Amino acid sequence: MKYLVWSLVLLLVILHQGFWQWGKQWNEAPLVLGFLPLSLVYHAAISLAAAGVWMLALKFCWPDDLEVGDGTVGDGAAGDGGDRR
Repeated sequence: MKYLVWSLVLLLVILHQGFWQWGKQWNEAPLVLGFLPLSLVYHAAISLAAAGVWMLALKFCWPDDLEVGDGTVGDGAAGDGGDRR
């Protein structure tokens, strides 16, 4: 699964460049839903795809041994109000 996530990240990097957007068809494209430029819709779709890939990375590729403590007060978990020195 790790290789799939890395492949999706690479695909998003390539798609994000948008070198094909500079053609005439993008500049004269009709508005999506009557008010959104096609380039803005494209960028929103890339952003949502990036969020989905990050979710996959967290679910399947995040190491389990980084989880420390059970979240009770005083174990150093974020938001416990403990001393951070």
